[in-house]
Amino acid sequence: MTKGPNILILMVDQLNGTLFPDGPADWLHAPNLKRLAARSRRFANAYTASPLCAPGRASFMSGLLPSRTRVYDNAAEFASDIPTYAHHLRRAGWQTCLSGKMHFVGPDQLHGFEERLATDIYPADFGWTPDYRKPGERIDWWYHNMGSVTGSGVAEITNQMEYDDEVAHFARMKLYDYARGHDPRPWCLTVSFTHPHDPYVARQEFWDLYADCDHLDPPVAEMAYEDHDPHSQRILDANDRGNFDVTREDVRRSRRAYFANISYLDAKVGEILDTLDRTGQEAAILFVSDHGDMLGERGLWYKMSFLEGSARVPLMIAAEGVAPGLDETPVSNIDVCPTLCDLAGVDMSEIEPWTTGESLLPLGQGATRTSPVAMEYAAEGSYAPLVALRQGRFKYTRCALDPEQLFDLDADPHELTNLAGEPAHADTLAQFRAMADARWDLDRFDAEVRESQARRWVVYPALRQGGYYPWDWQPTRIASERYMRNHMDLNVLEDAQRAPRGQQPDPDGDA
Repeated sequence: MTKGPNILILMVDQLNGTLFPDGPADWLHAPNLKRLAARSRRFANAYTASPLCAPGRASFMSGLLPSRTRVYDNAAEFASDIPTYAHHLRRAGWQTCLSGKMHFVGPDQLHGFEERLATDIYPADFGWTPDYRKPGERIDWWYHNMGSVTGSGVAEITNQMEYDDEVAHFARMKLYDYARGHDPRPWCLTVSFTHPHDPYVARQEFWDLYADCDHLDPPVAEMAYEDHDPHSQRILDANDRGNFDVTREDVRRSRRAYFANISYLDAKVGEILDTLDRTGQEAAILFVSDHGDMLGERGLWYKMSFLEGSARVPLMIAAEGVAPGLDETPVSNIDVCPTLCDLAGVDMSEIEPWTTGESLLPLGQGATRTSPVAMEYAAEGSYAPLVALRQGRFKYTRCALDPEQLFDLDADPHELTNLAGEPAHADTLAQFRAMADARWDLDRFDAEVRESQARRWVVYPALRQGGYYPWDWQPTRIASERYMRNHMDLNVLEDAQRAPRGQQPDPDGDA
């Protein structure tokens, strides 16, 4: 029988990593995440592989950058022959289960998970494919616009709340199943929420927590359009910023709802951790986001940018042998796959020559790391691929269409001063140029993205003609195997479905 740790992965969507300088910021109402942080290795400078949902998540699962997964955007297929951490762990004897979002595109909606408890919240087909042949085109029915900001506020239920309520419920039920011990294998449960992703709408109980919040105005005020770098201008155009009158109150209300939804998530995380504790189970726990959110800083919202608010993510690991504490080493969510395999003692050597991520466990055991963190973006709001490197205190970005950027994040955390043209930083710029040249052929990258887009613009409309057979995951539950049925022995059933077993209340009323 396989021996190894149970693993609980808590993933959230669009959570700005600058709000987690050392676990959740003090002013955030997040008691459960703060308790988790206290026993975790906390990576203050963790980055997404790509600041968009599907590319970032495919990279998180596989340990590969988008140029290797070919998941360039939110409608690019994630090939079923790419091993994910779910494949590696399942092959080695783990039960692997997903409750929630992963934004897989294509007919494979499992990618190594043995079981998937809920459908996805976003479509699994090619309908959201951007088109580099039509720069500047907005596809209004699926591109972001500023309606999430101008329409922010309070509601008891939304599409996303309904989804995350379900995700948490199914995850708790699965933990009860694990506790019953019907399957002796160790387990890996991924619980993936869609909050605090916009729209910025929160339940009243969490909204009320931020009535006196001092952080409702962005740390960098809105800039004039012409003061933005070229890619940020393209994002503003893609988000249809020019056709919306966004007031200061809209901004403050949206940020308040976003913070409230962090507290909503914290409550869900608390429910799951409480279930783990009450059932007497132990697990290594990893908390991460797919990308961040600019939250009105500079006038930018959502993601699609290498700026810190969009690209930085929270990343915390609580596991045996991983020393708790703050770690400021730049790392990436592509490091999750090799980290989980390392944690479980799973060998990745067969594909190691082609992997990108690095295990984080040595950092939790006193080792140092100097390799740069790489990011890529080739989706909506771009007209050609963008790439970035973070090493030490510096971040470098490159795009064939734009001037280079070099920022000193220690001296300039809000990235307001581009050092790429400064003679004093010529040597640093040359070093980053050399690292980028060694890693990327941008002409080839651009050609591969364009080929992928063109193919999908043929296939998608073809598949929507005549009979339509969607790829969206359809969860199934076998009713005849649930609760009590006549092929079951009632006495055996009642005992087998109890967890923990053998506990009796004492005379004072305590278990």
